Parts: sequence; C-alpha cells; structure tokens
Amino acid sequence: MAAYDFLIVGAGSAGSVLADRLSESGKHSVCLLEAGAGGNHIFLKVPAGWAATFHNPKFDWGYSTEPEPELNNRQIYWPRGYGLGGSSGINGMIYIRGHALDFDLWAQAGAKGWSYEEVLPYFIKAEKNQRLGDEFHGTDGPLHVQDVRDGRSIHDAFLDGAEQSGLPKNPDFNGADQTGVGYYQFTQHNGSRWSTAAAYLDRAKGRNNLTIETHALANKIIFQGNKATGVRISQKGKQREISAQHVVLCGGAINTPQLLELSGVGDEALLKSHGIDVVHHLPDVGEHVQDHLLSRLVYGTYPETSINREVQGWRLGLAAMNWFFRRQGPLTTGSAPVGGFAHTMEGLQAPDVQFFFASGATLYNAQGRIKAMGVPAITGALDQSRPESRGTIHIKSTDPTVHPEIHANYLSTELDRITMVKGTRIMAKVFESEAMQPFITERMTPAPDFDLNDDEALLAHIRDDATTSYHPTSSCAIGKVVDPELRIYGLDGISVADASVMPAVVSGNTNAACIMIGEKAADLLLQG
Repeated sequence: MAAYDFLIVGAGSAGSVLADRLSESGKHSVCLLEAGAGGNHIFLKVPAGWAATFHNPKFDWGYSTEPEPELNNRQIYWPRGYGLGGSSGINGMIYIRGHALDFDLWAQAGAKGWSYEEVLPYFIKAEKNQRLGDEFHGTDGPLHVQDVRDGRSIHDAFLDGAEQSGLPKNPDFNGADQTGVGYYQFTQHNGSRWSTAAAYLDRAKGRNNLTIETHALANKIIFQGNKATGVRISQKGKQREISAQHVVLCGGAINTPQLLELSGVGDEALLKSHGIDVVHHLPDVGEHVQDHLLSRLVYGTYPETSINREVQGWRLGLAAMNWFFRRQGPLTTGSAPVGGFAHTMEGLQAPDVQFFFASGATLYNAQGRIKAMGVPAITGALDQSRPESRGTIHIKSTDPTVHPEIHANYLSTELDRITMVKGTRIMAKVFESEAMQPFITERMTPAPDFDLNDDEALLAHIRDDATTSYHPTSSCAIGKVVDPELRIYGLDGISVADASVMPAVVSGNTNAACIMIGEKAADLLLQG
C-alpha cells in the first residue's frame, strides 16, 4: 500500500497542472492516477486530429446524455478526453478564459477568492502567449497560446461581414473587452497541439517525488470516518488501494460526481437505492450541471474556398506532408479559426452569445464521429454564453465502468430558447453580408427556402439540429459541494479541482478556466 502526500484522481486539464505544481518543490510526494493511457499518438499532436479522437475509445470516454426533452428527445453525444491531458488532448484548442463578469458573479454568489481580479494572476501564470504581452497576458508560463497558422481569405471575409453587420473587430477576446469578432488563439506550439500533458506533465514526469499511474480506473474513495485516506483502483485486471494524506478529485464534470457517489458521498436516497453505504449525505453532488448548446448554419461554397477537399482523398496526403515538414496548412486548424461574441439584446453587461466560423463543414457528425462533408461547405456555429438551464449527472450502477445518467436539460428555460433564436439570426446576418457573398452559393442547413425570421420555425430547427459545445461544468460547484478552498463540505482530506467546481459555466470555451482552477488549487493545497 503506497502512501503519498497528495493523490490526484484524473490527469486532465486541471489534474496535470496540479501534478506539476504540487511536485515542483520536491517537498511533497504526489501520485497522479489516469484511467487512460499516455499521450504520444499522432492524433494527439496534429491539431486537426481532434476530429479522429471522437468516439474512439483509445482517447474518448464517449458519453451521451439521456433523451433531451427540449431537443426532440435526441441523445447528445458528449466526448471527454481519456488519457494524459484529458480533454485538452482532444478539444478544439480555442483559448478563451471567459468574461470578467463570470468570475465576479461567482464571487458574489459566495465563491470568495474567485473574482476576476483574484483569478487573473493564475491565467497569466499559466500562459506563454506568442503575440500578446500586457497586464492581461503571460509570456513565460508553460501553456503555449499561439495565433492561427492557416490563414484564408474566407476568414477575413467573415470578419469583414461581421463588421458590416454591426460587430466591432477585436484583437484580444481575453483582454479589456470580450465583445466583437476576430481570430481565436489556440493552445498550440509551432503548429502542434499543446495539451496540459505537454505543458505540465512532460516537464514534471522525471521527478522522483511524482508517480504517474496510467490505465488506473478509480473505483472508490476510501474513508475512515469522514476522512479520505486513499483510493481503490483497477489496473491491468487487478485491484489495489493507494493511500494518501490528501485526495484531489480532477475527473471532470462527469467522473468526479460519479466517483463521489460510488464512494458513498451524495444524496442519501440515491445512494441507498443502489445499496451503497452512506459516508456523507451531500445532495448537491451531480446537480446544477451546465453546458453550452451549439446551433449551426451551413452554407455551400466553391471548392477552392472550403477546407473540405484539402482533408480528403489524395489532397489529405499533401496536407499531412505540409504539417509534418512545415507545421503549416489545414491540419494546424483547431475547431474554428475565427469567431467572436455578441449581445442579443440591449442593456446586457456582457455578450451573451459566442460565434465560431470554420472554412469547412467539419462539425457534421456521423454516428458521433466528426468528418468533412463530401461537398464544399462552410460552417457558422453559435452558443449561448450564460445559459440558465441546469441538468444532472448521477450513477445508474455501482459498476464504475458503467456510464452515469446525464440529463443536460438544454433549452429548459424561456430565456435560453429566446437567446438561441436571436443569436442564430445574428449569425445568419453575417453570412448575408456583402463581404461574404462572393464565397457563398446557397444555404444548406437549414434549407434555402427556410424562413429564418420565423421564431417558431427557427426554434424547431435548433431543437432538431443543435448539439453540445463540449463544455460540461458545475456538477460539484463551489458553494454547493465544495467550499471556496475547494474542500468538500463535511469531509476531511479531500478536495475537487476541475470543471465541476464552477458555480456557473464561463462565457466561452472552458479549457483555459480549468487550467486556471488547477493553478489556483495548487496554491490553496500548498498553503494548507
């Protein structure tokens, strides 16, 4: 039975940060558990490889929601990273922190110490920005943040069209103001994906005081009374226990509440219904879940405009050589090179929708896998920055290999429905702009004769077509399950540090905020 000062469960965006920071001084023994494998596969290095990782059990847990009532009872596929680096190894690499208002609202709701002013230093500490260096950005952190390498005239046309539609251009969404449109930055280094495994674990894994256990599925947290003393794992067909002075759960918004419930921490009635001995009644475990819902518009274009033909057939070979030898071309692309943030109504303190634009139709999903369409097309996508809808994640079996039951409850409030309709219409206006007309043949989704000005019809289209932005959060939120120091209420020797602790989902992509949580959690743990 190995004993450590810190035992981290999950080597994802926050867990990898913690493993590095907690072992950095050499004073503490640290063990990092990861259910998946290491991160050397080519799909985890080529930026466009993210599309090949979805629904691939080597890299993806492959979750799905239960039938969603407001989405015509469709089940929505939720990919989650499986392996060192977690979802930072399979995400679209867009580096967005969230709006300052998000963190100030966290603090106002009781998350003391998590205001924008208080979390900004941790964003800066993590970041090594290629272009930006000011009071908002870091230039010597481990996380490379770099500009788009595959520039195309269609990207600039979309930004010009957005400006013609009334949206200002913005060179830095993580600076003084989030509003407007511009180029995203990616978590990349010289044209390769830069996951938290690359940023934090690669420099830490040689330390004598850090043990990394892969293929190690956490089955149960071990408690003595109300104190966590270790974790039982399955590894290569065998079970064993690893003990520690402090356990830190970094499994993410799905795995963390699942493991807590399997271990007897959660709603007493639910636990007893599964025959699980109750260690601590904590009914908010697995509650208050949030995610961004994504609505899409697809337009036909000309072969030379769309990236689609460059990533299929013999041209894919040319693209692969361009990436391998020059780290250039379409394979350096993340999920969307350009996009931005807009307001759907007057008087808002911050933008309430986020745009994404890609010079191909690669968001189409065939049985959960992402693949390019066979015809030239371009895609605009939009999500609601601060949804009101809340869902749940709870176990449906005592078997840790059985996926939990996920209810996102998308579009369950009137504000969410109105915002998605208005936001989609704003995005359509960009496609209808003068700057975009030379690149567009016709609208493909929804059909050309579809009336985008019909609220009910547009909402029906969203119900039938919308999917996730891959941003689940808030299932073990600060103020509900953990205190502002990330310690689980009513228990000793155990904390949570991952997307599940967000009191509400941030306005934007969630990876940067998860890394910030890891950085801040390390300080909280080391300060004791």
